[in-house]
Amino acid sequence: MSFSLLPSFIVNELPDLTPQWLQGQGIRLLMLDFDNTIVPYTTDVPTKRMEDWLKMMLTSQIQICVVSNSKRDRVKIFCEKYGIPCITRAKKPFSKGINECLTRFGIPKTECALAGDQIYTDTLGANCAGIRSILVTAINNHTIWLKLRHVAEMPFILLAKKGRLIK
Repeated sequence: MSFSLLPSFIVNELPDLTPQWLQGQGIRLLMLDFDNTIVPYTTDVPTKRMEDWLKMMLTSQIQICVVSNSKRDRVKIFCEKYGIPCITRAKKPFSKGINECLTRFGIPKTECALAGDQIYTDTLGANCAGIRSILVTAINNHTIWLKLRHVAEMPFILLAKKGRLIK
């Protein structure tokens, strides 16, 4: 368990992660953040590309589970609609939700990753839990606070981009 703010990998958006690439990395379980990773904070409707990717992932050999800090019912409702397992109130960067997911699926940490848009919750939480972290570019930094957070994350993003960017 490593305290690190550097993601293992960086992608522009979730659909850039293919089942083939994940399998090549030995990943069998992909945990997903929800807000600003799957959909923006402002809606529960995914883009067509995201919806197609979710459906493809559900039929692949890669298992997925939403692990969100959200306390709102919108995450559970979305996951029920798409048939995606979910854990809410995950308390990232602490390991509570990540460990709950690991226990639920029974997959070794070495075969798991967490993809999310925030370094201080998703990346740090994954790294501290001993699983690989995949930083996804935020869908929409629509408030000043999200924009400021992104500015504070930029040094870590720039450090991590060398050799970690998936195109």
